Amino acid sequence: MNLSKLRLHPLWMMLVGIAAVIMFSGFWSGKTVEEKRSDRLKTSEETLQLLYKHAPEAKEMVANSYGYAAFSNVGINLVLLSAEGGTGVAHVNGTGKNIYMNMASGGAGFGLGIKDFRAVFLFKDKEVFDQFVNKGWEANAQADAAAKLADKGDAYGAAITVAPGIRLYKLTQNGLALQATIQGTKYWKDGDLN
Repeated sequence: MNLSKLRLHPLWMMLVGIAAVIMFSGFWSGKTVEEKRSDRLKTSEETLQLLYKHAPEAKEMVANSYGYAAFSNVGINLVLLSAEGGTGVAHVNGTGKNIYMNMASGGAGFGLGIKDFRAVFLFKDKEVFDQFVNKGWEANAQADAAAKLADKGDAYGAAITVAPGIRLYKLTQNGLALQATIQGTKYWKDGDLN
């Protein structure tokens, strides 16, 4: 097979993204809806605790936002194709309401490996939050964030603005990500858990 003649059609990228979501969504887990919700809430809390560990100042920003969404994502890069799939919970601070969500991304680029990362979105107001969860959201921008190094810097500087009224923290196992790239990622409500 001649890889130089391989054409990466948008349909193939979408199929890779869908496959990743199915693989990592717990589709074959055999768990009940309540167990899946419970798992997502637990992962959301773990993600927030990881954020607070690496950027303690973020706790106040999360508390003062209208709401937040915490996602756990797994990405796979197989030679020329990459895909990410993940799940999350969007939470309204004032009411305590939780909305269960999915995310997927597909693309092209040379590489091989698996990565695990977490993302926390902060929403300025109800309008921005509702737009994100009710209409779905597609990230088409790429942004770089300066990570907090040791005890220098602050959480606000480590969070990047990805859309008007939406800020993002991207975390890896080592802490805040130096580059918060979310290009080509789609977020939407989970029809089975809401």
